Amino acid sequence: MRTVVGVLRGGPSSEYEVSLKTGASVLEHIDKDSYDPRDLFVDRSGQWHSHGLAVEPHQALHGIDVVFNAMHGEYGEDGHMQRLLDSHAVRYTGSGALASSLAFNKHLTKQAAKKLGVKLAHSIVVDRQDPMVLAQTIFRTFPHPAVVKPVAAGSSVGVTVAHDFKGLVHALETAFALSERALVEEFIKGREATVGVIDNFRGERVYALMPVEIIPPAGKFFDYEHKYNGATQEIVPGNFSHAEKDELARMAKAVHEGLNLAHYSRSDFIVSRRGIYFLEVNTLPGLTSESLLPKAVKAGGSSLKEFISHVIELAKR
Repeated sequence: MRTVVGVLRGGPSSEYEVSLKTGASVLEHIDKDSYDPRDLFVDRSGQWHSHGLAVEPHQALHGIDVVFNAMHGEYGEDGHMQRLLDSHAVRYTGSGALASSLAFNKHLTKQAAKKLGVKLAHSIVVDRQDPMVLAQTIFRTFPHPAVVKPVAAGSSVGVTVAHDFKGLVHALETAFALSERALVEEFIKGREATVGVIDNFRGERVYALMPVEIIPPAGKFFDYEHKYNGATQEIVPGNFSHAEKDELARMAKAVHEGLNLAHYSRSDFIVSRRGIYFLEVNTLPGLTSESLLPKAVKAGGSSLKEFISHVIELAKR
């Protein structure tokens, strides 16, 4: 008998569209000889749908053996959905509620990463206030360019590089539109790298995929708009020295284990002349055709179909 897998996608978050695409990708590539997929759609208002009908969560989850969590951003990735699934005693892919909540908060993640001995860019956290007044203080006391991020958001949503005072005001306005707090980081010039981590894969308890370099279009910053709205995203496998590859893999695995993440994750880094800096971790990275993790999986000699099956089996156990 095939395992019934509910593919959960959508949700009331700023990453609604990419979640729909990730879910569609999972539904397309799942091994239908082994699994019986069910499309579980959550609309922007939080209403669940199954078989085209609006239902309550317990109705949608009835008869589901495993949920493949294809949601991103707030509600789906910040611990909310994980707690809901836990309350219904349903197994699901990805990290648990507490680990998800921690990893979704960039400030808490940096604090945890610091204890792991991971190199971090200098940063400060600021509470929501008048962006113009706040920018005057930051611009005088913080090195520029600076990267401004909402404390709680994923997939580069609301992330802005501020090169001057006007840009800093705009960056703070953008971040505060999404979060009560903003993280202001030193801009580190270098090559952007990403490393996927998978549990119990290829004979290793924690397996790091080959680090890949991300080449932004026209050398620009890769924000959410570029990632998921048509921009070409090039990755270059193996474009690092052996020492850099080893350190990137070590850091990605340290973050994955240190934050108690489960099944898979993807960590982002900057490789600079000053060393390798950890940026952030994604507990439910995108699985669309444009997403980085499937490209890294393919570059490592595997396939999205194999990856999906492996993660489902991890959740079942």
